[in-house]
Amino acid sequence: MRNVVHARVDDRLIHGEVVTAWVPTMRATRIIIIDDEVAKDEFNVRVVKALAPAGTKVFVYDVEKASEKLMVQGLPDERLLLLAKSPTTFHRLIKNGVPLKEINLGGAGIRGKRQPFINNVSLDPDEVLACEDMQKNGVRVYYQLVPEQGVVEIDAALKSAKEKFGL
Repeated sequence: MRNVVHARVDDRLIHGEVVTAWVPTMRATRIIIIDDEVAKDEFNVRVVKALAPAGTKVFVYDVEKASEKLMVQGLPDERLLLLAKSPTTFHRLIKNGVPLKEINLGGAGIRGKRQPFINNVSLDPDEVLACEDMQKNGVRVYYQLVPEQGVVEIDAALKSAKEKFGL
């Protein structure tokens, strides 16, 4: 498998926090955006690539292609930062055999069936269940807005969200 140094849920994908905090802290050399919709839209692909910090290559794949690309041998010095808009995307990657160990919940706004989950993260019922399933299967899912802030474990938020959604 390729060298994934960080996997982050952030529905804004590449933006200020990613460019100024996560990429330098993780010393990421490449960003892989995993999103079925963005991957189909050439304009959006160009936009997210243009937002990357200088010297950082950006690739945009749907879940199936990302699953394939992440399971091959990578370059010796590559350090990958994975970005997805939803924890369900990482859940699907893991179900496809990609052995991610940790998922960082960053920013996820209220839309559709999403309800406040923890700090500035809102999740819908499917996303809550995806987080729970990943945790049950040994993947650490936690909240951390920027590297300088402390990590917040999501166990209490999961329990509360399940009750709120009647899961």
